[in-house]
Amino acid sequence: MTTLLRLTGVSVRLADVDVLRAVDLALDARTVAVIGDNGSGKSTLARLIGGLVRPSTGRVEVLGLDAVTDAAALRRRVAVVFSNPDAQIIMPTVAEDVAFSLRADRLPRAERDSRVATALDRFGLTALADRPAYELSGGQKQLLALCGAFVRAPDLVVADEPTAFLDGRNAHAVAAHLLADTGHRLLVVTHDLDLAARCDVAVRVHDGRIADVGEAEGVVAAHAASWRC
Repeated sequence: MTTLLRLTGVSVRLADVDVLRAVDLALDARTVAVIGDNGSGKSTLARLIGGLVRPSTGRVEVLGLDAVTDAAALRRRVAVVFSNPDAQIIMPTVAEDVAFSLRADRLPRAERDSRVATALDRFGLTALADRPAYELSGGQKQLLALCGAFVRAPDLVVADEPTAFLDGRNAHAVAAHLLADTGHRLLVVTHDLDLAARCDVAVRVHDGRIADVGEAEGVVAAHAASWRC
């Protein structure tokens, strides 16, 4: 299996602010949680790994690809999910939105429709296939966003606060889909420490730097303990 990621001397400067500074990080786990306080730089780290932000300095390798020189190839292998599904839902109906994710693959219609139907069934959305996407509940919209990501069969899913606006039931469902071993890797940014602790490895970001890396339960426990200091 290809190494998940390697960052060497990476900094990111946005609007005259050093959001990430001198980051060195090498990981090869199946599931990775990124935790830290608001404004620590963790979302920028996720976007960097997802190919949505370019490093100001240093080198970013994801799945063996250079995130700058191999950006197009990386985008084909990585799917990104955000906290607000409305930012990702584009097409009028549920099935059309899932199919839109496959547009770049130029599949024969029968194969495309088969993959869409399989994905809808996997995420419990089959009965909603022809429903206008804007009519869905918040939880259903996030499941649709996940469905649109997973229908592409990505090698890596980068999820930035995917359960932030969900109730307990829907947060549980989204987490189960993300963590299920279906052949993909996962990097999830989250304030949900229960979700973070279920990952293999956790990375704690503080003030634009990597403050801690290791087995998820230990890193999460240390982060939670720091609140009481």
